[in-house]
Amino acid sequence: MVFNTGAALLDAIVLAVVSKEPEGTYGYKITQDVRQVIELSESTLYPVLRRLQKDECLEVYDMECAGRNRRYYKVTSRGWAQLKLYESEWRQYADKITGLFEGKTNFENVTQEMMDER
Repeated sequence: MVFNTGAALLDAIVLAVVSKEPEGTYGYKITQDVRQVIELSESTLYPVLRRLQKDECLEVYDMECAGRNRRYYKVTSRGWAQLKLYESEWRQYADKITGLFEGKTNFENVTQEMMDER
């Protein structure tokens, strides 16, 4: 993909992926699921997971699997709230960009609104 994937978008994507598994999911599976949408290496994923854990958006627990411990990640109540905020922000942003591409939006207004949000 030619578009830059910033930290907030990575956080949103990872929270969305983890939220699909109510009992939690593990790092390798998260990587595989995220790769359905964007290219992502495990070395990029794990700092995102740690940041989301530090921000109390994810809880972490270990469970044995085939004689080894596997680390699982689960969305917390704070994480659900953050995911809803990301979803709302994304829809607004995507609508503006789509409108711009489809010629349905006044370019000057969209550009100014996007600058104001920064």
